[in-house]
Amino acid sequence: MCDHAGKELGRVVGEPANVFTAPDDALQNILTAIAEAKARYLADTATLADCVAHLGLAGVMDKTDAARVAAAMPFARVTVTDDRATSVAGALGISDGALISVGTGSFVAAQRDGRQRFVGGWGHVLGDQASGVWLGLQALRRAILAEDGLVPQSDLTRELIAQYGGTAITLLSFVRQAEPHDFATLAPGIIAAAQQDDLHGKALMQQGADYLTSCLETLDFAESDTLCLTGGIGPHYADYLSPQLRAHIRSPAGTALDGAVHLAYDLLSPTQKATDTP
Repeated sequence: MCDHAGKELGRVVGEPANVFTAPDDALQNILTAIAEAKARYLADTATLADCVAHLGLAGVMDKTDAARVAAAMPFARVTVTDDRATSVAGALGISDGALISVGTGSFVAAQRDGRQRFVGGWGHVLGDQASGVWLGLQALRRAILAEDGLVPQSDLTRELIAQYGGTAITLLSFVRQAEPHDFATLAPGIIAAAQQDDLHGKALMQQGADYLTSCLETLDFAESDTLCLTGGIGPHYADYLSPQLRAHIRSPAGTALDGAVHLAYDLLSPTQKATDTP
């Protein structure tokens, strides 16, 4: 929660809010967090109806999803997008440029003249190339190929097989029960293996970087653009991008939460922007 000048008054942390996988729970968790913020930080003379808000949420797939969430909110004016939009607004502010966001999942975005375009973000089944989940799955696939003698063994493939019981059968038992985040936990080891010149670690990081480069090309990345790499894995791809792209990399201006505040600020009237109330 911030005042009308954008100064932070405080923050609360709520439960998960993915409006695609658990829409009812998401709405309840959002409203609970809002109620806590009101109780802790809103002046007694103000109400939530006096406030504006922007919600950047995982799982907002279309305008129908956004409208359903907005209708349940208590604010005078509210906008709702998926969390990619807030990430871009936080990282780039009002500048033209591109964002590579890679963590458990992945997406690439471009912003030009205040308009945003996105590539990726389709989840681990259909997309999320270069992500933590993707790295983990691809590394395990290479470990199986190495066990079958179809590709050379490396320290990484041997370690992965050993980590899950020492045989291809025991690895398969893990995969049958694994959730996406279980595969993503393998990413730090893959990144470290690549840094140690492991054959498969380097190949996977380069394959991921090549995908991210193709996304930037699709989004018409320009010579004048800034490039931000965010997420737990995104910055690790810098060394695998071309020198031309590396020359454009800058630190993000802020976080996705900063981006949400920026987008909410746009909802204020000129009169409200001149005051310092929440």
